[in-house]
Amino acid sequence: MYFYPNIQVYMQTLRQLRDAFEGVVTTYCSPRTPSGLYDPVVYILQLGGKRVRPMLCAAGYQFGDRDQDKAMWTAALALEVFHNFSLVHDDIMDNAPLRRGHPTVHQAWNTPTAILSGDIMLIDVYRLLSEASPADLLPLVLDRFHHTAVGVCEGQQLDMDCEESSQVEWSDYLTMIRGKTAVLLGGALEIGGLFGGVPVNDARLLSDAGVSLGMSFQLMDDWLDTFGDAAKTGKLQFGDILRRKKTALFHQAMALGSSPHREILERWYKSTPVDRPGIQVAEIASILDKSGAGDAVLEQAQSMHENALVLLDSIPSRRGGRELLNQLMAELQGRDS
Repeated sequence: MYFYPNIQVYMQTLRQLRDAFEGVVTTYCSPRTPSGLYDPVVYILQLGGKRVRPMLCAAGYQFGDRDQDKAMWTAALALEVFHNFSLVHDDIMDNAPLRRGHPTVHQAWNTPTAILSGDIMLIDVYRLLSEASPADLLPLVLDRFHHTAVGVCEGQQLDMDCEESSQVEWSDYLTMIRGKTAVLLGGALEIGGLFGGVPVNDARLLSDAGVSLGMSFQLMDDWLDTFGDAAKTGKLQFGDILRRKKTALFHQAMALGSSPHREILERWYKSTPVDRPGIQVAEIASILDKSGAGDAVLEQAQSMHENALVLLDSIPSRRGGRELLNQLMAELQGRDS
């Protein structure tokens, strides 16, 4: 049903595979009716991004030696559709105005449309995975995807729970981002490995490595919201601060900051948009910096990145998986978007 790039997946560069995957997305985004349901799906998928999850799927696939490229591309597409489904619903919950520098789906259309379009994306994920998986692999692939999807939902709930309290242990915050972001990266790497014929135990190690990479990714994302260049990230600068979103920076500042600074942070994060205390957004950003929270979060991100490398060293790479994953990890660790 879908376009499959006429290149061998093995031993291609990250750029080549990412460009090839855009062809898969373009074909998937062919017009469907009713347009009111499917146009938002096309919109969110064509906003681009680095396609991290499908590239992780391709990297995991190259840790094995089984040739089933078409199946891998379909699984990679399913993971990207699932990721974007989660973004559509996440943006509604966060009331986020921008996604990758463009209006979010619920802003460009409306909230009911965004909910329904997100729903159809999730439903389609199961169809794609079922189409991709050979009979002997289908139960395992669906089991690992179920595990991943449940983890994402649990992480989102923990995220909402964290928003209700200013006293969140750092370990609890890490548990939250593990579900909200990292398990999907681990799942993408693991599922790709399964399609590549990687033994189940090695595929689980790929998942663990992907989780560590995902946690590093999320910590960097928290950091970039305040200290990154909005022109490069495509996000509203200080968006998390404006939405009073308690990211890694907030929790580290509450642990490391002075008592006066913690009081200012508490006043800001307890306020409402119509009842702001006499505090400027730049002051909050300055406190996050002066408290040492920014440096602490960067250090944690680096530690998670290094843990992923240690795990990967224990897994045989039967073809070009390690080289491709190293390219992707280097890009993510130093990314500016």
